Amino acid sequence: VVTDMYPGITTAQLDELTAEIAIDASAVHPDFAVLAARITISNLQKETQTDFLDVLKTLYNDNAHPKTGAANPIVTQELVELAQRHATEINRVIDHKRDFNYDYFGFKNLEKNVLLKIREKTVERPQHMFMRVALAIHGENLEEAFKTYDYLSRHLYTHATTTLVNAGTVCGQLSSFFEVQMKDDSIEGIYDTVTDCARIAKVFGSVGMSFQKIRASGSYIAGTNGTSNGIIPMLRVFNDAARFITPGSRKVKGTFAVYLEPWHADIFEFIELSRQNGAENLRAHNLLLGLWIPDLFMKRVEQDGEWSLMCPNECPGLYTCYGPEFEELYIRYEKSGKARKTVSAQKLWFSILDAQMESSHPFMCYKDAANTKNNQKNLGVITGSTFCANTMQYADGNEIGSVNAASIALSKCVEGRIFQFEKLADIVKIAVKNLDKMIDINNYVSEDAKSGAWKHRAIGLGVQGLADVFLMMGYAYDSAEARELNKDIFEHIYFASLEASNALAQASGPYSTYEGSPASQGILQHDMWNVEGRLDWQDLRLKIQTYGLRNSLLVSPMPTASTSVCLGNSDGIEPYQSMVYTRPAHTHDRHVVNPNLVKDLLERGLWSPKIRDLLLKENGSVQKLTQIPEDLKLMYKNAWEVSQRVLIDMAADRAAFIDQSQSLNLFTFEPNYSRLSSMHFYAWKKGLKTGMHYLKTDPHESIILAEEVKETVDDEVDRAANKLAMACSLENPESCVSCSG
Repeated sequence: VVTDMYPGITTAQLDELTAEIAIDASAVHPDFAVLAARITISNLQKETQTDFLDVLKTLYNDNAHPKTGAANPIVTQELVELAQRHATEINRVIDHKRDFNYDYFGFKNLEKNVLLKIREKTVERPQHMFMRVALAIHGENLEEAFKTYDYLSRHLYTHATTTLVNAGTVCGQLSSFFEVQMKDDSIEGIYDTVTDCARIAKVFGSVGMSFQKIRASGSYIAGTNGTSNGIIPMLRVFNDAARFITPGSRKVKGTFAVYLEPWHADIFEFIELSRQNGAENLRAHNLLLGLWIPDLFMKRVEQDGEWSLMCPNECPGLYTCYGPEFEELYIRYEKSGKARKTVSAQKLWFSILDAQMESSHPFMCYKDAANTKNNQKNLGVITGSTFCANTMQYADGNEIGSVNAASIALSKCVEGRIFQFEKLADIVKIAVKNLDKMIDINNYVSEDAKSGAWKHRAIGLGVQGLADVFLMMGYAYDSAEARELNKDIFEHIYFASLEASNALAQASGPYSTYEGSPASQGILQHDMWNVEGRLDWQDLRLKIQTYGLRNSLLVSPMPTASTSVCLGNSDGIEPYQSMVYTRPAHTHDRHVVNPNLVKDLLERGLWSPKIRDLLLKENGSVQKLTQIPEDLKLMYKNAWEVSQRVLIDMAADRAAFIDQSQSLNLFTFEPNYSRLSSMHFYAWKKGLKTGMHYLKTDPHESIILAEEVKETVDDEVDRAANKLAMACSLENPESCVSCSG
């Protein structure tokens, strides 16, 4: 520390320097990481106020415009006044020692992305943030607010980052995911939709849009006696809107995902939008692409048949039907010569695979599965998904679908290698109650968004730390025990969320469009999958038919990349992509070894800095390390070493208890047509709604990393890249569906 000191260094800077040295020393022993966290968190507590009301007053009064001096409150006057009325009770409940429950990297992530600041200086502590969120949700109901604070501050669950940042602030927009349908195939409709999406992005929402109703290139425009340019120039407008809105504090590109069905005549040009090469006016790198795929297309690909491309203006009704009705209408248009063009279905398929191998998308979402197995099927046809391909709900030109999101920290439900299902159910019910309450207090971006939320009251409950649970239980991710636990966890989540929603309906009435829904007829999600389940579904089914549900949709596991880092859990439903990963620190990124692996190695006396270096040399894989026992090698397979068939099977197992959808990423190191086709068709035939969110690949960068680390491990180990992966090879035949048979 002394060698890095300089004249004028502050105590806060000295603390930060000491913490950085401690986190570097964690390569020797993980206790140094604990020390780094304590130093950093203690430093924030020294630099911030303790009293909750004082913090709110600062956030309300001290954020004047830097140029004009105009008042610019961050939090609402209502929140400040609420805190004034109950200041003593609030301060008594807040437990600032719980700040120290964060690890170093989780805390730094929270400080950077969540905690409120004034002119880049952090003003609130984690406990202040949790209390701000709880009071924003429950207002004068202090009993519920304090219970919410307790669950959040013990890291039992977390709301989405959007909610954590905006709750109690002047912005007040709490929803994470929005589904937007084009208002109309007209100049007015298109630009009204652009405005809606811009408003959502401005307040940290992510957008999914479907474009099936927009006429194809070359279509006649009666109003001007002209010809349409199709969807590509229009999508460039959305691309520029995404680029314009997202800079600044958000620092995220591409919060817009756009969906198209593969019968649309502009589909080839649509797929090319994400490619790296070609004319820039035909690319849209700030958009994520998704396909909304009818079963008929998959059948034609499988049969090596022909596929007809059509314009929705000339072949109306295709995007507003699904299943046999869609197939009958589509084939009728084919036979009547309405198609613009006929191509080999496999030619289009290979174009899709080429784009995925180059850019990791388009997403694969299956239209028929999404609509036939959805509790909103009484409202109309669902035409797309969202940015994370995990929510699937109804939207139209006058109604935007929105979802308030939260995720359960599953690792908190493991005690002594026993999974506590009662604890899980308790957490789920608190989260559901809070997500539902947020629908009533949210500051909506538009009347269309408010209308959709209030009528259908959809929410999105996910998880984080599933891979951690398996490790804590002593299960390999691809073991039979893990597969059974995976099913049990999601059955209990769905059951408890329905119980909570039913109780809310008994108190406040069902959501307004409940009648006619599958649930109103006693049909629940697992019934649509022909799965019986293990819990007492019959009694709950009768209660639902008697009193209804407060929420049309409840469960939608999402990626939890940011919040899971904050809470120190694995991301969502995924296996670890590597046993070594990078986390940003104050001056540069640091490598972190999976703490579960470190714990297991410490217990066996096997952990050392040498093991860490060897893990880096092997791209974060334990499989070739002779020092690692065979049982740990089985437990600590990474996502590239687990058969993708297993990932898809587990996704299908849990899908029976997921009434929206799930963000399912697939992993293959050296993608080719055979591997990708095998994975996609297996996922489709398993009945998944989301067959793939991202395709995770990066062979070139991983090979470069391996060579660099092997040559300079002693000097370069802390500057290695973050692209750690395991090749699909003959030495590792289980890493993809096509290899595993």
